[in-house]
Amino acid sequence: MTALTDNARPRKHSLNIAGHRTSISLEDAFWTALREIAREEQRPVGDIVAEIDGARGASGLSSAIRVYVLSRYRQKATWQQGQR
Repeated sequence: MTALTDNARPRKHSLNIAGHRTSISLEDAFWTALREIAREEQRPVGDIVAEIDGARGASGLSSAIRVYVLSRYRQKATWQQGQR
């Protein structure tokens, strides 16, 4: 269980979102997943976070990013199941 608990604490990262510097706290697993999504889409992480920020409504940005990442991975899993 140490592999899970070692990376369970949120870590702050600074990003530029729409020309403004901001800090976001996320667990390492979510940072890694967000970078993977950015690489797949050939887009900067900051652009994806700016898109999430613009669509998040009243929820916090860190929470909105977690939901976005979870949603993307669930879509991918569903698509892969359909390919079998």
